[in-house]
Amino acid sequence: MRTIRIGSGAGYSGDRIEPAIELAEKGHIQYLGFECLAERTIALAQQEKMKNPDAGYDPLLERRMRAVLAICKAKGIKIITNMGAANPQAAARKTARIARELGIAGLKIAAVVGDDVLDVCKQGNFPFLEIDGRIGDLGNRLLSANAYLGAEPIVRALQAGADVVITGRVGDPALFLAPLLHEFGWANDDWDSLGRGALVGHLLECAGQITGGYFADPGLKDVAGLARLGFPIGEVSEDGNVVITKVEGSGGAVTEATCKEQLLYEVHDPANYIQPDVVADFSNVTVKQIGPDRVSISGATGKPATPTYKTSVGYIDSYIGEGQMSYGGPGALARGRLALEIVRQRLELCGVQMNEQRFDLIGANALYGSELSEGHDPYEVRIRAAGRTNSLAEAVLIGNEVETLYTNGPAGGGGAFKSAREIIAVASVLVPKELTSPAIQLFEA
Repeated sequence: MRTIRIGSGAGYSGDRIEPAIELAEKGHIQYLGFECLAERTIALAQQEKMKNPDAGYDPLLERRMRAVLAICKAKGIKIITNMGAANPQAAARKTARIARELGIAGLKIAAVVGDDVLDVCKQGNFPFLEIDGRIGDLGNRLLSANAYLGAEPIVRALQAGADVVITGRVGDPALFLAPLLHEFGWANDDWDSLGRGALVGHLLECAGQITGGYFADPGLKDVAGLARLGFPIGEVSEDGNVVITKVEGSGGAVTEATCKEQLLYEVHDPANYIQPDVVADFSNVTVKQIGPDRVSISGATGKPATPTYKTSVGYIDSYIGEGQMSYGGPGALARGRLALEIVRQRLELCGVQMNEQRFDLIGANALYGSELSEGHDPYEVRIRAAGRTNSLAEAVLIGNEVETLYTNGPAGGGGAFKSAREIIAVASVLVPKELTSPAIQLFEA
């Protein structure tokens, strides 16, 4: 039975780059995936594209491509990534320029487009899933609308001979499902195979989480070598079952426990894991350790895909003002409490209008509330006052009032920090698939 090896080179936009180089050099892989796009990330990228039509892709794209392009080209490894964010075409052009600068000839790069459905959403005025209202209610606060496309356009790019495929918004597992469809020739309605492929993608999409990174908890779940954490490799057979492993000698661990944690990560209903290509069922999956850092995972199935694409809508929500200051030594907690009360009163006196507010003592009650901090008098605390406002000017006043504690008491405050920023929020709608037009554009170095 044929087997292909797929490496996961990133689990989020700012992830480490060295493990991806290690995979390309020593992983004996045929595909290297970089999953770098979060829900809010693409709305922020759309803002950058509005300012500069050549921007809007992942800020680490150049560093990553310079690090792995030559190795991957020499070894015949194909790269698949959603680092295109809001501008896959610009990301593809940039990658072609990098390849030319590195002296790499004949590199074919595909940009997957069609996930930007802003105009479709405006015309359809679809209802939101998580909040009340419809898209039209946002007015000029609406920034972006990007549909989670599936694997099909990535498969088309691979069939066209692309060495590098750069997408915008796609379902995260689609980056890893696509090479399976391409290599094994699975039909688009072979739901069980697609369900197993979605499982492979879900296991690999978060990179170091499955090799012990997010899993580690000292004294409870010890993992060695986290500073040199190896990213995962999926050895996928033609029947869709997978063995998760990593480069021999790299840090971290691949165990039944690390794989089970990733299996359940961000899965609301394991029996109905909705993806653009399939509704996967993980409820009968089996996980078995078959060797050191080798775990076999099988048993996923699938059901027909839904007729809609989930779509992330980005919009300007409000502004947040924040101020922080530290207190240490005897009585630090009491001084911190007094400081927060002063800030609270000052904001009322100044008439700052806040839709939402928080006054936290970091180190005492910021995460779990005041009940758990009773009887605990830390030697140092950091106050944080934050508020959500309708204007940037009012948001600025919150941090200013914290900073004035320097000279206006209580004693011993230091390390002041303040910020005021616009908040980009995201909400979801469902867009009928027939209203979208996924496509590929080819570039060559």
